Amino acid sequence: MDTQSAAFSLVVFIIFVALVFDYVNGFHDAANSIATVVATRVLSPGVAVAWAAFFNFIAFLVFGTSVAKTIGGGMVDINEIEPAFRLYVLLAGLAGAIFWNLITWYLGLPTSSSHALVGGYAGGAITAYIIGKGVYGVEGVLIAAGWIKTLSFIILSPLIGMLLGYFFMVSVYWIFYRVTVSKVDRVFRVGQLFSAAAFSLGHGGNDAQKTMGIITAVLAAGGLLQYGEGGSLPPVPFWVILAAHAAIGLGTLSGGWRIVKTMGTRISKLQPVGGFCAETAGAMTLFGATVTGIPVSTTHTITGSIVGVGSARRFSAVKWGVATTIVWAWVLTIPMAAILASLTYVLILGLHWVAVI
Repeated sequence: MDTQSAAFSLVVFIIFVALVFDYVNGFHDAANSIATVVATRVLSPGVAVAWAAFFNFIAFLVFGTSVAKTIGGGMVDINEIEPAFRLYVLLAGLAGAIFWNLITWYLGLPTSSSHALVGGYAGGAITAYIIGKGVYGVEGVLIAAGWIKTLSFIILSPLIGMLLGYFFMVSVYWIFYRVTVSKVDRVFRVGQLFSAAAFSLGHGGNDAQKTMGIITAVLAAGGLLQYGEGGSLPPVPFWVILAAHAAIGLGTLSGGWRIVKTMGTRISKLQPVGGFCAETAGAMTLFGATVTGIPVSTTHTITGSIVGVGSARRFSAVKWGVATTIVWAWVLTIPMAAILASLTYVLILGLHWVAVI
């Protein structure tokens, strides 16, 4: 096989791995979209995942590709990596993210697939930069503006979700305080169908774009697309948009039942009204972030919203021990995915030199 054919085959393989990540993302994050609607028994698990998967897929009709541009070209300067090794960096980043997602899925921890991806990408890029340049540091390869924006929203997205969830729940208490519990329950059982759809739309809109950004970077690194002015990410091809949304939708359709249990019952017990408020708060946060091109964690967002709703009932309604464990998993996600990607890159590089020799 000549060099050009080998490079094309590697591009195809990495795109396949990226779509596997997208599938695992949907599988891992199905709980974000359906946990509340399943926990409140508004929908059965099977119907809930189908509902969420549909809105995950059609999100491309609503949102653009601003998040894809941030992930693919606004956080890591791939041009600082030797051209021959750029595809290895992207492959290692995806592998690190997938490994961390599977570990946390097995443990039932609702961590962020988004942060696993950016952590993996950064870990692979930093390792390649250090090995290739012989320079210890990240200043040349990481783009500060993209990281400031993303890291800020690790804190801000759950806080915004929590505050909105609390506000919506308190507002509902005041608006419906003269209405019987059974009537309120009936109203919000219907309302939760719309809030779950909105959150799934936001989830698909933000998360699928992260895979689009990586695939577009792969196509550019493989020479199949031309970088824009100043080495910027080229426009995302339409087939990439469709493939990314289809993969995340199929992943959601498969469901991540271990995490559904944690999200839906272990943080705070929810009724339909609480589920509606949590999903609406999460959806509004995701819509705002996606439109402005900020890659946020849907997991962080919905968890914060659930905590806000639980706190509105009473402070003790939130199981703070479980919430603390989840926060620790959040803190570890970027560095652990980076370490896994770094090790994967070293392994790939070793295999490369063995093949050359």
